[in-house]
Order: sequence, then C-alpha cells, then structure tokens
Amino acid sequence: MALIHAKTEVGRQEIEDRSRRLPPALRSVLLMVDGQRDDNELRQLGQGLRAPEDALVQLVEMGLIEAVAGTAPVAPAVPMTAHLADDPERYRQLNDWMLDSVRKHLGLKGYFIQLKIERCGNVGGLEQLWPDVANALGKAKSPAFANRWLEETRALVQA
Repeated sequence: MALIHAKTEVGRQEIEDRSRRLPPALRSVLLMVDGQRDDNELRQLGQGLRAPEDALVQLVEMGLIEAVAGTAPVAPAVPMTAHLADDPERYRQLNDWMLDSVRKHLGLKGYFIQLKIERCGNVGGLEQLWPDVANALGKAKSPAFANRWLEETRALVQA
C-alpha cells in the first residue's frame, strides 16, 4: 500500500496566505493533496503539471504535508550465497554504494544508518541493513525510489 498524504495546519495556512511563494507546479501539487490520493496518484498528476519529481518530498520537508496512512513498500532481501558473502571486493563495492546512497539521499538524517553500515564487517551484515536503508529512503524520497535502490543494490551484489 502506498503512502497517503494530507495537508498539515501549516499547509492549509499556505493555501490561504501564499506566504512561501511556492512555484506554481508545487502549489498545484499541494492543492491536490487531500488525504485520499496515494503518493503514486499524486506523482502522476504532478507529472502532468510538470512539477518536480520530488515534489512530495519537498512538501514534506517544508512541513506542508504529512503521511497519514499507508506504508512504503519494501521488497524482502534476497539471501546471498556463501561465496558472495565472503568476497572482499564485493564487500567494498556494497559498502561504498550504501554509504554514498545514505550521504547523497539522506544527509544528516542518515547519520545513524551510516554508523551501522560502517560497523558492518562483511556483505551479510550489510545485507541485513538493506531494509533499514530502504525504509529511510522511502520516507525521505519515495517508496518507488526505495524499491529502485533495492533493485540496484541486489544487481550490484549479484553482478
């Protein structure tokens, strides 16, 4: 089930007084957030308005909308074979990929996840963190982004 967003009190106030001077496409997305449409539907509508791909994330960060229902879909981790788990080159690639992803997409919000990644000493330990990283990315970006990240991560490990 996708996330369903609703306007916060700050978001409703923004609709009334336009104090933040939002770009027209972003304001239109804010107007469409009604607590009924899920984020997938809002993204599709936003594309028609040429809103930024991360419009919902921007509105959440500004405190104008909040998730009121639903969950970010995260695919389960695929268990690794033993020979992949012991490969030091694979560990280095996966470790770098995960740290770069957290820094790039989560910033300071991902600090504790970054510490967990740095404490892992093997691929298996990193693999156990995939759901945590994906959930954080799903909240910060979008559930679709988190799923793409998981697919790319699996492809990196299995390549």
